[in-house]
Amino acid sequence: MKLAQRSNISPSLTLAMNTKANQMRAEGLDVISFAAGEPDFHTPEHIKTAGKRAIDENKTYYTPASGIVELKKQVVRKLERDNGLSYGIDQISINSGAKHSVFNVLFVLVQEGDEVIIPAPYWVSYSEMVRICSATPVFVDTPEENGFRLLPEQLKKALTRKTKVLLLNSPCNPTGTVYKKEELFELARVIEDLDLVVVSDEVYEMILYEGNEHVSIASYSPKLKDRTVVINGMSKAYSMTGWRIGYAAGPKEVINAVNTLQGHTSGNPTSIAQWASVSGLEGGTDFVGDWVDEFRKRRDYIVNELNSIHGVTCTTPGGAFYVFPSVKGLIGRTFRGRKIENSVDLSYYLLEVGHIAVVPGQAFGAEGYIRISFATSMENIIEGMKRMKEVLT
Repeated sequence: MKLAQRSNISPSLTLAMNTKANQMRAEGLDVISFAAGEPDFHTPEHIKTAGKRAIDENKTYYTPASGIVELKKQVVRKLERDNGLSYGIDQISINSGAKHSVFNVLFVLVQEGDEVIIPAPYWVSYSEMVRICSATPVFVDTPEENGFRLLPEQLKKALTRKTKVLLLNSPCNPTGTVYKKEELFELARVIEDLDLVVVSDEVYEMILYEGNEHVSIASYSPKLKDRTVVINGMSKAYSMTGWRIGYAAGPKEVINAVNTLQGHTSGNPTSIAQWASVSGLEGGTDFVGDWVDEFRKRRDYIVNELNSIHGVTCTTPGGAFYVFPSVKGLIGRTFRGRKIENSVDLSYYLLEVGHIAVVPGQAFGAEGYIRISFATSMENIIEGMKRMKEVLT
């Protein structure tokens, strides 16, 4: 059977490592996973209660494909309150997770012949989404010495007459990089007068450390806001990964196209999850501070431990819940009879020998690095770092 050319996409190495780890667990092995990108905290009680209430009230039928008005209103309030961005409810689309939001937006914006600029390291699915849309991803390397940040001169160099979208992610998965306001606005000045769209993935905006502030590039000017689509969702800040609610906010013509597409593909996001999300956005985020405090403790411990391993160096991320250590000093070395040629080799070695699941940097367009999620217990982190040291000496 011959498959369509667009199905020729790379599988997610993040999911592959999780699958392998789960298989090993099923075989009775004690595997510690640092691969999953989801908070290990439970969904807050008031949100769970709202979901249960929605079931009891029989809010279990189809909703408008673009989402319920009540949730759109809460998203509008949130964007005004937290980000200083003003939208009408007709500029909001509710989707089945922020991943779905990104895909929908790219699908209606780009086609064959278009280019999408993606700073690397990048989240694993960005490049494949662009390829599914028959467009061309243009990767711009953002080296560690620049804090994994896209610089204005790099952006200028990457722009061509084919550039249709700039895809930004701050705080960033996998590096934890947070763009400061002036850094974002320098990029904004480069593109404000150009005919391209910024897709700004801001799903980690609440997970920030050391006084870092989240700023949306859409706040630079009304002109740029009219060509920016802001992506966010409930997964990270509310620990609602399995509820699958994301949203896109942007120009009406883009949102209308997204809503039409969604009407013919997935239909509406789960009604129950939408009503639970209304409660989530109404209830505020006071609990997030406690989560961030715990994440910070884990981050500090794991960074210190990684930097004590010969051949590994790790910078301290300013946001999200990942560290992205350089393992270039391990490449080419042999451990327990296995030569490590690249980050994939290292990741499988750590999993199969150390029973630790990480994600190779190759998946993020950054060979010589690995991604480690600290969205797991301190107990797991302590044991995982102990195992890592044992198998890398």
